[in-house]
Amino acid sequence: MPDVVSRRNFLSLDFGRRYPAGDHWIRVHRMAMACRFEVALSDTGAAGIAAAREALDEADRIERLLTVFRDDSDVADLNRRASQEPVPVAAELFGLLARSRELHEQTRGAFDIASTPLSRSWGFMRREGRVPTTGELAEARACSGMGRVRLDPARGSLRFDRAGVELNFGAIGKGYALDRMAELLRSAGVSNALLSAGRSSIVAVGSDGHGWPVDLRPSLVRRRVGRAWMSDAALGVSGAGEQYFEVDGVRYGHVIDPRTGMPASGVLSASVLTRSGADADALSTAFLIGGSALASAYCAAHKGTQAILVLDDATERVEVFGHCPGVTLELLS
Repeated sequence: MPDVVSRRNFLSLDFGRRYPAGDHWIRVHRMAMACRFEVALSDTGAAGIAAAREALDEADRIERLLTVFRDDSDVADLNRRASQEPVPVAAELFGLLARSRELHEQTRGAFDIASTPLSRSWGFMRREGRVPTTGELAEARACSGMGRVRLDPARGSLRFDRAGVELNFGAIGKGYALDRMAELLRSAGVSNALLSAGRSSIVAVGSDGHGWPVDLRPSLVRRRVGRAWMSDAALGVSGAGEQYFEVDGVRYGHVIDPRTGMPASGVLSASVLTRSGADADALSTAFLIGGSALASAYCAAHKGTQAILVLDDATERVEVFGHCPGVTLELLS
């Protein structure tokens, strides 16, 4: 699909983002990873547009590396072979695997890239939600979890300890792609840009005055929660409402708690602000699962991370933990 380039003096995009009236901005976007990737930058001419297109090429490359929907991707190859033999892993992917393991440990197992069998048992891999039988859930749990994944740093290889284990980077891949795109833009001399992937991931390069203004408006929440002014920071948002089904009046969301095998509950939305897009994406999923206790403990132990949770109660109570440098947060009362 060709890139789309547009110029406007006022833009209203996903998340309710607003660009300053009176200034002119360029948006360059294309579809990747089943969503719209976009680079918004100041109207600096052809050089900026060329850099934005190169950044979008990077999103395509990351998709080819991580997707589970193409047989020729590196991750698809791992999923096919790693239960039978140690599989050599390229340095870039091994680094992302290692960071995913660290995040798994730091979030007490709430973030887990090896929980695909659980999502499959609930029908979410085919968007056909269903309640699994007790036996189906037990079988899925038996082949899920980072405990089944053996990383060998000395050999740069990976092996699963049983058949049926699958990796899926859906909860970290978009943020990781935005991080790589931001690096390319900075190396090309672009110092002021806002990158986004769908409605869940944003990375701000530089600052527009007081920062890039990004509205926090989770999909299932009845109101706008607030606004974050972002400068050299990243935002990840996870919500309970992107995919779900109902049985006997009970709503089952698509985010599965890998520790129990059950859909997460208790939090409508988790937003995370930090320096890394990959970390922001992964932590927003973890905090949607682990709730206030996990978000509070993590932010206290990891300075530079801020979490905004909207609880699934009658008042949609908002809780905030931590602080992210380069971000000014305005909450609505």
